[in-house]
Amino acid sequence: MANDDRDGVARRSMLGGAAAGGALALLASARRAQAADAGPFPPHKRWKLVFVNHVTTNPFFVPTQYGIHDGCALLGCDYQWTGSQTSDAAEMVNAMNAAIAGRADAIAVAIVDPRAFNAPTARALAAGIPVFSYNADAPPDSGNKRLAYIGQDLYQSGYQMGMRIAGMIDQGLVVVFIATPGQLNIQPRFDGAKAAIAKSGKKITLQMIASGPTVNEELNAIHAYYLGHQDLKGMFAVDAGSTQGVAETMRTYGLPKKGVKAGGYDLLPRTLQLIDQGFLDFTIDQQPYLQGFYTVMEMFTFLASGGLTGPADINTGLKFVTKDSVAPYLKTKTRYEGNSATPEIVPRSGPIGS
Repeated sequence: MANDDRDGVARRSMLGGAAAGGALALLASARRAQAADAGPFPPHKRWKLVFVNHVTTNPFFVPTQYGIHDGCALLGCDYQWTGSQTSDAAEMVNAMNAAIAGRADAIAVAIVDPRAFNAPTARALAAGIPVFSYNADAPPDSGNKRLAYIGQDLYQSGYQMGMRIAGMIDQGLVVVFIATPGQLNIQPRFDGAKAAIAKSGKKITLQMIASGPTVNEELNAIHAYYLGHQDLKGMFAVDAGSTQGVAETMRTYGLPKKGVKAGGYDLLPRTLQLIDQGFLDFTIDQQPYLQGFYTVMEMFTFLASGGLTGPADINTGLKFVTKDSVAPYLKTKTRYEGNSATPEIVPRSGPIGS
């Protein structure tokens, strides 16, 4: 019976007698309360979910943290955001060990090193704590037993970037900046780009240059490299901070007018502005909000089902953002892209895919 019908019955009953009407009204109220309390899941403890990150203060992970917060608010969980500010694997392992000792209900870790997280992952699983990876994953031959990976297909995204570079540049020096070479959230992107460029047969000389784990370090390194290699044909990057640094360098030295091509990853506000102004040819959206939100979903369903369901690899996607498609990112300020703290439903305009 619909709520309006119940209310109508209650009103008519009250006309016939206060006692009968009162009883029906209380029954209707109880039914509504019962339906609201039940929800899709039975009552449960507020599970504590620990997220171990490699650059905890990096602006890239602002939307990831919003995704974690929103998922936990939706499902009635608590979370902790911990790890390292400077991609120090030892600090991250210490954070995992602390989560195990503190009896976390589930752990998510960005596996940025091929071996460092094997032992703490094994300890957590032995203690009955499920472990998921997000944003960065262990190689298939690493021996890590994490339950699932939630994030971009990193090698494939790099391959797609390499194909785009080869379509823009025929020959000459091309540099790809990487915050921390070898780190598993970004190294596969360079490897994919390198393979695609090699397959293209273009006479491109490709160099990988370390730029550093913080935005200021990256900008300084990129400026310095350009000043020593002003004959380059392209500047690209495989992480958010380096991409912003490439765009700033392109602007500072007016490189688009010199025919230099540039691109990279992620949606830092300054990167989007500089794409709109024509200083960067593209950036790649890997949807960091979903890397937090989907991970919470998998952790929760694993815990709620007694481990019977939940773990599944999820590719959070790849989308090239260019001058032609950047406008919606600039016009809307949302937590889904990390540039607003306000929860809201964002109206969509135009056809899907535009």
